[in-house]
Amino acid sequence: MSRPLSDHEKRKQISVRGLAGVENVTDLKNNFNRHLHFTLVKDRNVATKRDYYFALANTVRDHLIGRWIRTQQHYYEKDPKRVYYISLEFYMGRALQNTMVNLALENACDEAMYQVMNTPIGVRGGLSGGKHGRLSCFLDSMATLGLAAYGYGIRYEFGIFNQKIVSGWQVEEADDWLRYGNPWEKARPEYMRPVHFYGRTEHHPDGVKWVDTQVVLALPYDTPVPGYRNNVVNTMRLWSAKAPCEFRLQDFNVGGYVEAVLDKNLAENISRVIMGKELRLKQEYFVVAATLQDIIRRYKTSKFGSMEAVRTDLDGLPNKVAIQLNDTHPALAIPELMRVLVDEEMLTWENAWDICVRTCAYTNHTVLPEALERWPIDLFQQLLPRHLEIIYEINRPPPYSSEGGQKRVNMAHLCIVGSHAVNGVARIHSDILKATVFKDFYEMDPYKFQNKTNGITPRRWLVMCNPGLAEVIAERIGDDFIRDLDQLKKLIKFVNDDAFIRDVAKVKQENKMKFAVHLEEHYKVKINPNSMFDLQVKRIHEYKRQLLNCLHIITFYNRIKKEPNKHWTPRTIMIGGKAAPGYHTAKMIIRLITAIGEIVNNDPVVGDRLKVIFLENYRVTLAEKAIPAADLSEQISTAGTEASGTGNMKFMLNGALTIGTMDGANVEMAEEAGEDNLFIFGMRVDDVEAMDRKGYNALEYYNRIPELKQAIDQIAGGFFSPKQPDLFKDIVSLLMYHDRFKVFADYGDYIKCQEKVSALYKNAKEWTKKVIYNIAGCGKFSSDRTIAQYAREIWGMEPSLEKFPAPDEKR
Repeated sequence: MSRPLSDHEKRKQISVRGLAGVENVTDLKNNFNRHLHFTLVKDRNVATKRDYYFALANTVRDHLIGRWIRTQQHYYEKDPKRVYYISLEFYMGRALQNTMVNLALENACDEAMYQVMNTPIGVRGGLSGGKHGRLSCFLDSMATLGLAAYGYGIRYEFGIFNQKIVSGWQVEEADDWLRYGNPWEKARPEYMRPVHFYGRTEHHPDGVKWVDTQVVLALPYDTPVPGYRNNVVNTMRLWSAKAPCEFRLQDFNVGGYVEAVLDKNLAENISRVIMGKELRLKQEYFVVAATLQDIIRRYKTSKFGSMEAVRTDLDGLPNKVAIQLNDTHPALAIPELMRVLVDEEMLTWENAWDICVRTCAYTNHTVLPEALERWPIDLFQQLLPRHLEIIYEINRPPPYSSEGGQKRVNMAHLCIVGSHAVNGVARIHSDILKATVFKDFYEMDPYKFQNKTNGITPRRWLVMCNPGLAEVIAERIGDDFIRDLDQLKKLIKFVNDDAFIRDVAKVKQENKMKFAVHLEEHYKVKINPNSMFDLQVKRIHEYKRQLLNCLHIITFYNRIKKEPNKHWTPRTIMIGGKAAPGYHTAKMIIRLITAIGEIVNNDPVVGDRLKVIFLENYRVTLAEKAIPAADLSEQISTAGTEASGTGNMKFMLNGALTIGTMDGANVEMAEEAGEDNLFIFGMRVDDVEAMDRKGYNALEYYNRIPELKQAIDQIAGGFFSPKQPDLFKDIVSLLMYHDRFKVFADYGDYIKCQEKVSALYKNAKEWTKKVIYNIAGCGKFSSDRTIAQYAREIWGMEPSLEKFPAPDEKR
C-alpha cells in the first residue's frame, strides 16, 4: 500500500486552492519575515512554532484589513438592512486556514512557508492554530452571500474546558485560549458600553427609571469574517466584561485594596468562563444589552440617502435591522429592546412592541424539556427588576410556570411571543415543535412557524479539511460546487465510472492512513488502516445514545470471541465528545467506553479485528482530521430527540456512510441521497410516541434477546471493570429501569443493521458507489442554502453574488 501524499507534495495539484503566483510568494515571504522581526521581535534562532504561526497569521491578516475596511465603508454608504446573529457560545476552529482558502492564498502560503523554513511543515500542520466562531459556517455563508451581517457573543477568557482522560475518567482542565493572545481580534475601546444590573425601578408620570444599579463595562473585540473570494469581510464582535473604574488610592491606604480587587474580579467574571445560575443569567443579559446599544448606535449613525445626520425615527428599525436569537440564551433581547424603546426612546408600548416583534426572530435548537431555559422569578427580581416588570406586561397572565412551588420565566415562550418568526433546524424538528412542544403557540399563530434545515460550509468542511476529495470532485465537475453545492448532483453520472470510484476510494484510504498515524502517536494503539473506521463524535448525552453503540461493541466482541476463526469485517470504533462537568451519567458513559476499550484492545484473540478508542478532547481541529477518514457515521439518537445535527452532514460530504435513525436531518439526508444509500434502523417518531403511550419495558427486551442480556450482565458483573465490579451499576440501572431514550427497544434492529454494514464493506466497489450517491446528495446541506432561506424568508434581505473590488483595484 502506498503511503499518503504529504500536504506539501499535494500542493501543486490542488487547483481548488488557488494558484501560487511568484509575486505573491515573494510578498508573503517578505511580510512573514517583517512580522517575525517587527511584530514579534524574534529572529529564527529563538522563534518557536507559535511565533511562526503568529507571523503567518499577521501576514494573512494584512490581506484582510483593506477588504474589511472597504466592506464596512460600503455598508455605511449604501445603508443596507443588517442582520445581527446573537449566540452565547462560540466553539472554536481554525481561522488561519479558513482565511487562506477564502482569499485564495493557501497554495502561495504553502510555497512561501516551504521556502522560508526549508521544510514541508505546511499551513495545514502545526502552524494552523487560531480561533473562529461556533457559527462559523453561518458567518462564512453570510459573508459569501454578500449580506451585511454581524455575529455577536461573549469573548470568554476561558473556553468550555479541555478534556483529559485520566485512568479512563474525564478530567476538565481550563482552556486558557487567550494566554498567548489572538492575532485575529482587534479591541475597540471606543465602542465600550455600560451594562446595568440589580437596582430598583422608579415610576414617574413621565416614565420609568431603573436606578441604583451596578455597572459593568462591555469592551468589544472584532474578528474579521471573510466571504469566499468575493472581497467581502464581515465582523464577529465579542464582548469582554470590564470593571467600570480602576482602584482609588485611598482604598489602598485604608486597607480596602483587597476588597476593591475582589469587586473588580466579580465584575469581570461575566466574560471569564461559561457557567450556570446567576452568573449565566448575567452573561445572557450582558451580551444582549451591549449588543442592542451597538445596534441602535449603528442604526442612528449610518448614512442614509445623501444625508449624514443622526437618524432619530425608531419606527424604521425593522426595515434596517434583523435580530436572530440563536436559541433562548439571547431571549432577554426582547425585554431589553422594549426597555430601551419605552424607557429611553419614549415610544408608546404598542409602537415599541410592534417594532420589537418585527425586528426579532427565534431559532429553537431542542425539543428536550430540560434544555428549555426557565429562570426563577426571584432571581429575575433581584438581578433585572425592570425587565421582570416588562415581562409581566408582555404576557398577561404572567408568563411563568410553577415548578416545585417556584415560579419561573419560560424563555422559549418569551422568544416566541416577542418574535415574528420561529424556526426549527430540520423539517422533522420543526414539525415536532408545532405538534407538541409549542402546539398552543402554533395553533394561535401558525404563520409564525418555519423550518430552516441546518447546513455546513463546503469551504471549511471539504476544501479545507479534505483537499484530496475536493480535487477529485473538481476534476470531474469543475469547482463551482464550492459556492453552489447543488452542483454535486452532477456526480451521479460518474457513479459507475471505475476511475472515479477508484479515485474516491484512494482519497479515503489516504485520509485513513494519515489519521491512523495520528491515533497511534496519541493513543499508543496500533490501528489497522484497512479496518472500517466507525465514528460517533458529539456531546456525550443519554439521548445521543452512545450506550447503544457500546452495546454493539460488546456484542461484536462477544461474537469474535465465540467464533475467532470466522472472517469478520474489522472495525476501529471511535467515540468522542465532552460530558458537561456536572452530568454524572455522561461521565459514567465515558468511563464505560474507556473500560470496554481497555479489555477489547488488549485481547490477543481479537487482535486488530476490533479496536475501541475514545477520542480525547474532541473539537473542531480534531474533527477536521477525523471526519475525512471516517467510513461510517453513527447518528443513532432516539427518533424525535435530535433537533438536526450538522456532524451528520459533515460526514456525508466527506464520503462516510450513515447508520442512523429517522431523526433530525437524517430524514432529509435519506431523501437527498436515497434511503437505500443510508443504513436506517429503529423506531420512527410515531413508534416512539406509541411506545410512550403503551409503556416501555426494558426487561422485556433483556429477557428476550440473549446477546443483549449477555452484554448487560457483563457490564453489571464487572467484566469490564474487574477491580470495581459494581462500577457501572448506575448505568445498568438506568438502562433497565429509567431509560427515557429506549436503548433496548432499538438494539435488535441496530445489530441487524450493523451486520448489513459489515457485509457491504467487504465489497469496496459497491460501498464506494453509495459514498458517491451520498456526496452527490449533499447540495441541500450547504449553509449557503440555509442562510439564503433565512435572508429571504425571515430577515427580508436578498443575497448577492456581487464581488466587491479588492483594495488594490479601482472602484
